Amino acid sequence: MHVPDGFLDPATSLTTGVLAAGTVALALKRARTELDDRTAPLAGLTAAFVFAGQMVNFPIAAGTSGHLIGAVLTAVLVGPWTAVLCMTAVLLVQAVLFADGGLTALGTNITLMGLLAVVVGYGVFRGLAAVLPRTRAGVLTATGGAAFLSVPAAALAFVLLFALGGTVDVPVGTVASAMAGVHLLIGLGEAAITVAVVGAVLAVRPDLVHGARGLRTAATLEDRRPTAAGAAR
Repeated sequence: MHVPDGFLDPATSLTTGVLAAGTVALALKRARTELDDRTAPLAGLTAAFVFAGQMVNFPIAAGTSGHLIGAVLTAVLVGPWTAVLCMTAVLLVQAVLFADGGLTALGTNITLMGLLAVVVGYGVFRGLAAVLPRTRAGVLTATGGAAFLSVPAAALAFVLLFALGGTVDVPVGTVASAMAGVHLLIGLGEAAITVAVVGAVLAVRPDLVHGARGLRTAATLEDRRPTAAGAAR
């Protein structure tokens, strides 16, 4: 998913760079509403996990491989605005220290993985969570569906950018079919990893999960049951 230098023309790269910079500036202000003394450490741990996860590729098919994006994982755990900042930090370090994605394409990569994947993924998550029970299973189902759809959404957005400003002599249709097919499979891996991690956090600290606010757990249900003394009144 990382776009290298020179794959898009300067005008397209500049446009996505401006969009990414504006979004990050807005996220710096809005993330204050999502973070506090309890959740700030989780944001750091999540960014570190996504960084490590993106460095590990898993095999897909026909010699191709994929890696975690982590947009929905981060948004569900710490909130969408904080997710934009976490994803930006991860992509910046990868580009500067590991040449994973070019510096001139940094704005494009942030737009695709740190903005669009977060917006689409978290939007799908909220939509599914609104119709599913507010239980652990409901939250994880919404998380898995959102994580799966966020990957092809980012891939198709890249195809659009390539159609507008691609510099490589490859037909857009070929790029679209290749990106869509592979990233649907990658989306399955994304969903599995995201559900596993969010499920692990829910099991021990559901109160820290941004997307699980109002979750009906065994503890909360127990608290709502009338006591014997209360029932006798």
